[in-house]
Amino acid sequence: MAGITQRITTLFRVKADKALDRAEDPREILDYSYGQQQQLLQRVRRGVADVATSRKRVELQLSRLQQSTDKLRDQAERALAAGREDLAREALTRRTAVAAQITDLQAQHASLKDQEDKLTLGAQRLEGKVDAFRTRKETIKAGYTAAEAQTRITEAVTGIGEEMGDVGLAMQRAQDRTEQLQARAGALDELIDSGALDDATLPPGRDDIQAELERVTADQDVELELARMKEGLPAGAAPPAVDAAQARPEQEEKS
Repeated sequence: MAGITQRITTLFRVKADKALDRAEDPREILDYSYGQQQQLLQRVRRGVADVATSRKRVELQLSRLQQSTDKLRDQAERALAAGREDLAREALTRRTAVAAQITDLQAQHASLKDQEDKLTLGAQRLEGKVDAFRTRKETIKAGYTAAEAQTRITEAVTGIGEEMGDVGLAMQRAQDRTEQLQARAGALDELIDSGALDDATLPPGRDDIQAELERVTADQDVELELARMKEGLPAGAAPPAVDAAQARPEQEEKS
């Protein structure tokens, strides 16, 4: 039982593979793969753009913080000149905190710049691979199309294609049927000639021998009647045979 089940499973797989081969078009698969690669390239480019946007935002923040440190330093100098050491100390404290933020943002900016450079390089490499794949894809598609056309032409010329094969089978069946009918007709003629079969065209009770005898008898009766008519004619009364073509002009002249 297991062996039968295995053979049935194998048979279904073979048929499924054949159906897949007929339905599968390598050109469509190549186009689909190229489309997937283009989508991946677009995602990588969007990633590069997002990282570049984040880097630019950090740069703007750094610029504002740098301006803030310059302003706080100026405020500290003015407060100290006005004898407000406490205000000068507060300004310098804030300036120190801003400087720490600047240091953190500078590290973040460097990290983003490094990521952007790596993504840009990866996108360039991926774009090159996608372009190379597109060129290879078009070459394979052109070769496949040419091979498919050549195969169809060869099948049409040799008559081994599916359509031409059906036509060839129909012609072969028609020829076989014609030969069968010819053989049957010949066999029936031989059977009728031999007397094994009756001719359906003859009246009931008459066969071919009877029909032949009647024909011979009719011919003999005609000959006998013609001989009696000749004997009844007086001597010299038989008119000479005149050609109808010559007699017709003479009759026209007399008239």
